Amino acid sequence: MSALLITTIQTNLHWEDKIANLQMLEEKISSISIKTEVVVLPEMFSTGFSMKPEELAETMEGETVQWMKRTAAAKKIVLTGSLIIKEANNYYNRLIWMLPNGQYGVYDKRHRFAFAGEDNHYTAGTKRLIASVKGWKINLQVCYDLRFPVWARQQSQPEGPEYDVLIYVANWPERRSLAWKTLLQARAIENQCYVIGVNRVGNDGNNIYHSGDSMIIDPMGEVLYTKKDEEDVFTIQLEKKQLDNIREKLPFLKDADGFMIMKDEEE
Repeated sequence: MSALLITTIQTNLHWEDKIANLQMLEEKISSISIKTEVVVLPEMFSTGFSMKPEELAETMEGETVQWMKRTAAAKKIVLTGSLIIKEANNYYNRLIWMLPNGQYGVYDKRHRFAFAGEDNHYTAGTKRLIASVKGWKINLQVCYDLRFPVWARQQSQPEGPEYDVLIYVANWPERRSLAWKTLLQARAIENQCYVIGVNRVGNDGNNIYHSGDSMIIDPMGEVLYTKKDEEDVFTIQLEKKQLDNIREKLPFLKDADGFMIMKDEEE
């Protein structure tokens, strides 16, 4: 299986200003001068982590999703990040996995951050999204999901590990950065996978500071990349051979407790 090129974009965000954010992100994506295949944006990349979905939500036919389609097609990349979506009178913190051909997958954030009132404004997702690109399986999650290891755990299946890369897009405050960094490494070690955490930097509209600390971690828990306090666009090549070698030499997943995540009753 071939290598996978992934680019992370750690950036400040214009508070609740979709037009400014899309313009800024388009410039950053256009600045990527080397080959890449997947570009990862932070959580709520078009607005910042806002509790005003009634004012800011878009539909799946709205401008931001259309921008993702155009950008993915023009740059021949997979583009992913979360934004505020309204669907059937519910609001979702929805991650979109946009392919260059305009097809997409969606993941609605499962664990809403009640500490900031997210549970009062947004509906929880019920399904995980594990996408596929070039034979790699990628588990896509959002920010607060990181604190709940069962939701990310490799499920039991006879054909082997469920996924190869675990991605978190986030607006994770600096005041809890130790938890962010520690849990990202833990998810990599316990699931024997690459983990990518993409966070924002700067103050949001509530004057909460974000230090970024975006990270790329290998299946042994070694940090391959991290950046603090600065905007950064970084591209890395992930090696499937390294992942396979680790899993073969240290077959810990074979000893894991067998389980399956059940769908909610309404599903």
